[in-house]
Amino acid sequence: MAKRRQKKRTHAGAKNPATPAAINGHANSRDPKSMVIRIGAGEVGSSVSQLATDVRRVMEPGTASRLKERKANRLRDYVSMCGPLGVTHLMLFSRSPAGNTNLRLAVTPRGPTFNFRVERYSLCKDVRRAQRHPKGGGKEYINPPLLVMNNFSSPEANANSKVPKHLESLTTTAFQSLFPPINPQTTPLKSIRRVLLLNREQSPEDDGTFILNFRHYAITTKTVGLSKPLKRLNAAEKLLNSKKGKKGGLPNLGKLKDISEFMIGGEDGQGYMTDGTSGSEAGSDAEVEILETAPRKVLTAKARAAAAAQREAKDDADKVNDNVERRAVKLVELGPRMRLRMTKVEEGLCAGKVMWHEYVHKSKEEVKELDKKWEQKRKEKEARKKQQKENVEKKRAAKVANKKPSADGKDDDSMDVDEDDYDSDMDYDDSFDSEGLAGDAEEQVNEKMEEAGEWEDEEEEIAAG
Repeated sequence: MAKRRQKKRTHAGAKNPATPAAINGHANSRDPKSMVIRIGAGEVGSSVSQLATDVRRVMEPGTASRLKERKANRLRDYVSMCGPLGVTHLMLFSRSPAGNTNLRLAVTPRGPTFNFRVERYSLCKDVRRAQRHPKGGGKEYINPPLLVMNNFSSPEANANSKVPKHLESLTTTAFQSLFPPINPQTTPLKSIRRVLLLNREQSPEDDGTFILNFRHYAITTKTVGLSKPLKRLNAAEKLLNSKKGKKGGLPNLGKLKDISEFMIGGEDGQGYMTDGTSGSEAGSDAEVEILETAPRKVLTAKARAAAAAQREAKDDADKVNDNVERRAVKLVELGPRMRLRMTKVEEGLCAGKVMWHEYVHKSKEEVKELDKKWEQKRKEKEARKKQQKENVEKKRAAKVANKKPSADGKDDDSMDVDEDDYDSDMDYDDSFDSEGLAGDAEEQVNEKMEEAGEWEDEEEEIAAG
């Protein structure tokens, strides 16, 4: 008789792990999300395409890392998806007919939009090729980088400066909103593995330029104050205590008579270890003291009181904390590098009133005239929306009045709509509105819904609500 099979598999679902955002101290639901896009995917060139890929790597994890653009995609296609996907920022790379590489930073859904010219840039592969010991991609990209901004606001700037004070504040706020805020009380230090540095070049004169240097680094720490033999012994001890248990990293001490020969003369036991040959850090880097985490026993109230009394009895000079370790903080550049020159700031999403321009300066009378034109456009847009709503109401009323039961006894819910009745006397505006759609996009959506039979359900919901 065959042996009865014992069931070893279970159908119980595994518990979902805690989200990385909750572990790292960031708010997961309201974290900013971005999309790095190439406008004209086949026209920007391979270098700009790789630059967009590198910038996506910088913006991880809150970005669309595997986004693939098509030549047929337009800006309105991406903007229409920002709302459903929760995207808060757009970074648009493009190339002008003159060959200039441009970057637009847009805050969705209502702007503003910052236009930059990429004067110089270096890709990540170029940065790694120039380094002797490049930093590989590991756990650094699990968490967003730490944003550091320098010289964004100048003390002598005011409302009448070539770069006004409110423009500096607006730019600072826009870049700060790219990444989730950090709470020092809840964010663990281990989650901060990268730093994004934005440094504004201060011009000697108020020449009206706003230039930013974009740098991306990995944060590494190394133990200081130890010689090279001690570092090798510490690494070997950690390797033996780990689960891997490999012995390949152990130093060969078979030819030595005593451990002191290894500590003084190195692995071969010849010569003497000095400050120049010890391999320890020179101390030029920033050094910090880190308290090593170790498991502690839960003490009772009586034991805690006794331990506190014992600590108070000791002299401060005799106190030595063995758990404190001195480490040197180093920054290893990951790339890419960019030198960005701001040329224009717009109110809307890539199409709106110009708030500031580096080269074009208008008088107060010209500014007032432009404000009148934009106000007229706004009124025309509101009139078009109102007229469209009235047309929809007329169609609904006509449908209710002409509704007749069909031959099988059921009501015929179909509604014949003439496309010319929708905004037949309206001027279509190709510019983007405050919601991120073009002026005629709403009408096109309604027509598609009508053809698919979805508009009838919408009508019933509107009438019921």
